[in-house]
Amino acid sequence: MASATKKRPTINDVAHLAGVSIKTVSRVFNDEPNVRPATRDRVVDAAGELGYRPNLSARRLAANRTFVIGMLYDNPKAPDYVADVQYGALRVCRTRGYDLLIHPCDAQSPTLVDEILDLHHRATVDGLVVLQPVSDQRKLNQALLDQGIVSVRVSQRPFAGLPRISVCDQEAADEMTEHLIELGHRRIGFIMGHPDHGSSHDRLAGYTSALERHGIAYDGALVEHGLYDYESGYACAGRLLALSPRPSAIFASNDHMAMATLTAAHELRLEIPRDLSVAGFDDTSFAGFSWPPLTTVRQPVVEVAQLATELLLDRLQDRAEDTSDHRLRAEIVYRASTGKTSEIA
Repeated sequence: MASATKKRPTINDVAHLAGVSIKTVSRVFNDEPNVRPATRDRVVDAAGELGYRPNLSARRLAANRTFVIGMLYDNPKAPDYVADVQYGALRVCRTRGYDLLIHPCDAQSPTLVDEILDLHHRATVDGLVVLQPVSDQRKLNQALLDQGIVSVRVSQRPFAGLPRISVCDQEAADEMTEHLIELGHRRIGFIMGHPDHGSSHDRLAGYTSALERHGIAYDGALVEHGLYDYESGYACAGRLLALSPRPSAIFASNDHMAMATLTAAHELRLEIPRDLSVAGFDDTSFAGFSWPPLTTVRQPVVEVAQLATELLLDRLQDRAEDTSDHRLRAEIVYRASTGKTSEIA
């Protein structure tokens, strides 16, 4: 005799197994505030045990939300960064019952504000995590405030009224420059990042502050302006290495430009780090596989994305009116591309 088709679990079944009311189950799946964490865990565990899945359309209708958040970015030449922020955001979204919409855009587009307002007004997303350099566009930030669109910025620059997550780039760049000085370097080249990124200016400020603290005069000839890509880094490194005397170390503002510096140095048959120390910033996936492996700054990219997403969802659910700044520290990863120099101070 064939067995009967297994009955699909209902919200009543979840409530019974979890020992709570149907209303409480509904509040958990609508991610409403004022539900005790232990109660929320019991409901989620019960639903998992039963294989219960809430009706998404009904959930959206009841809550008047899409349960989708957007992530805005314009950094196509940094796939590692984009992948890491997606991973961090998704980890939070999945535990909170939200989906994530990745929306690439051109931060310099004259229609950027209209594009993003349309994205929200079409009820596609409930709120936005905005990554730099998009998050540094003042007209967009003001429009988000004026329209009451819930958003969280990942940026090195504050904007009154909007919460911000940032990394202590200046401190990390200062620490990296300090590392090079401790190795005996005094003539240290620096490759700045894209001028439209707040991080570029913070990293330059860290470089200059370390020099000043050690009584090393700032030399504009040792500072080149790149664009955070390999091509500009290669051109900048070529100009620095053509100086006489050339620098004994080059600190590039990101790993792409640091890798380009390694290439330029190898082409000149310079031995790294005996003839030239090279340092980067970001600790991208290839940094440990260069030759030699790259000393760099590891950014907590996943943690930044998680914190930004958590703060956004809390604001969407009226759990927080936090508009303050949150800063996370970076750390130096010491590898073989930096070493002592015989340069005389």
